[in-house]
Amino acid sequence: MQKISDKFKNRNLNDFLDEAYDEALQNNDFKEFVSRLKIKREILRKYTSILEECSLEYHNCKNCSGLVACKNKIEGYAKLPSFNGEGLEFVYKPCKFKKKNDEKEKLYSNTMLFNVPKEIKEASFKNVYKTDKKRYNTILWLTDFIKKYKKDVHQKGLYLCGNFGCGKTYLIAATFNELAKDGIKSAIVFWPEFLNSLKSSFNSEVKSEFKNKYNYVKKVPILLIDDLGAESVTSWARDEILCPLLQYRMDEKLPTFFTSNLNLDNLEKHLAITSKGDEIIKAGRIISRIKQLTEYQELISKNLRK
Repeated sequence: MQKISDKFKNRNLNDFLDEAYDEALQNNDFKEFVSRLKIKREILRKYTSILEECSLEYHNCKNCSGLVACKNKIEGYAKLPSFNGEGLEFVYKPCKFKKKNDEKEKLYSNTMLFNVPKEIKEASFKNVYKTDKKRYNTILWLTDFIKKYKKDVHQKGLYLCGNFGCGKTYLIAATFNELAKDGIKSAIVFWPEFLNSLKSSFNSEVKSEFKNKYNYVKKVPILLIDDLGAESVTSWARDEILCPLLQYRMDEKLPTFFTSNLNLDNLEKHLAITSKGDEIIKAGRIISRIKQLTEYQELISKNLRK
């Protein structure tokens, strides 16, 4: 009876490498994968085991429908070989879904959102409702703003008032996202909740949180104050938060946008009433600054939230 040691005595390492490689080639996916590499068999056979792993991840990617369906060890990546002149190196490369997701995240990182829904984060002009001709003037104004801003032409922002659900915020968010593609920073703040957030952080032990939030919004290159006039008016919010913020942005010529359900006359009346009574002069200061910062438009259109 032949001893096991005798059986393998006359075989060298290359025999074992060839045998393992030939066995792996019985798998059609593996065969297709290595044939695409255009690398000599003498090199490939040294890495059969790890190439099988690469082949599996490569074919997982070919049949994948998205990141949530990823079957690979590291979500969004596939281990793949590359020839370095002498042998193979193996690196994790992102798939098309991972790349697209990273591009979106990079884009979104240029637009800071405070208490704003997800659909606003993903706003895009390609998804803007264009059937209603009443929206054309606003869309044209915003596209013109984008062109001029990219050419470094100083412009005012826009005070856009109109009925509930007509898409005021979405249109301006789409504008900011378009500018974000060029790395331009912006912020969108839902004003009533932003004030509540400031008040909460101001009353907390970590006062720096209040300062950081406020200063970011005050100094960001482009700002949208969303739903101004929906907040409960207090002297603190109007005179110590909103007024200095608008004054700073006016002095620094920083484009500032507003959305509201109120026209400027009604907004002035709204801002005048606090627990201290009717304060027309202080409300007038806010309106004066808004007029300095913006052009005015009304948008009366279909309620898109129905």
